[in-house]
Amino acid sequence: MIDFANETTLYSIKSCNFAVYMVKIRYTMFSEAGVRRDNEDFCQVVSAPDEGRYLFVVCDGMGGHAMGEVASRVVCETICNYWQKASTNGDAEDVLRNAFKEASKALDAKADVLNHVEMGTTMVLAAICGNQVVIAHAGDSRCYLLRPGDGVIHQTKDHVNHSIFGDFIDRSFFSYQRESAKVEMCRFELEQGDRLFLCTDGVCEYVDPSILADRLMDDKTPEDIADVIQFLCERSSPDNYTGILVYCGC
Repeated sequence: MIDFANETTLYSIKSCNFAVYMVKIRYTMFSEAGVRRDNEDFCQVVSAPDEGRYLFVVCDGMGGHAMGEVASRVVCETICNYWQKASTNGDAEDVLRNAFKEASKALDAKADVLNHVEMGTTMVLAAICGNQVVIAHAGDSRCYLLRPGDGVIHQTKDHVNHSIFGDFIDRSFFSYQRESAKVEMCRFELEQGDRLFLCTDGVCEYVDPSILADRLMDDKTPEDIADVIQFLCERSSPDNYTGILVYCGC
């Protein structure tokens, strides 16, 4: 089980090629196996408040393939490590593109020592630099950007191919298939009161969308809202469930 909360105030500094206004970042995260025996999800946060930089990453090892829990951890940790070591002067999207390449290499290298096993994972992240956020994803793990008075103003689109043979994820990090790691990225300017929620499909597939959106904007602490979401998942999700909830400027 992972359950963590933090609160940081960012002051006016120079970072990531633009000025940072004063904003408070609060976040909490959870990751549960649920009814499954193993938890193939993995999440991590990189916090550098003095530089005005945060990285929130969620990965979900793909069902039906071996070593999903290994794939999710390798990709998540490689991206986070690369981001943490990267220069603060670089463009966030360029840094992330390089991090994704390193993650693919790391996944292949890990597969090499595991008898060339086929393994894969989805990935979703939010990279905050000052008042900007870059949202990136591959697969069906999601990020929601919510704004007071407007609700959900952005939701990542699942990379799922629907066919007569069933549904399958058509973008992911998968061993020896680097071409499948086509990560979609977009950038937004954050406003006071915005919230970000990153989660695996064990949350978004089994909690009613309108209920989820309403609960994410409740006038409660991040920890209290995370508790409610976990309760909803306990009741309805047959999968692992993982989420990171971020408050911006409140």
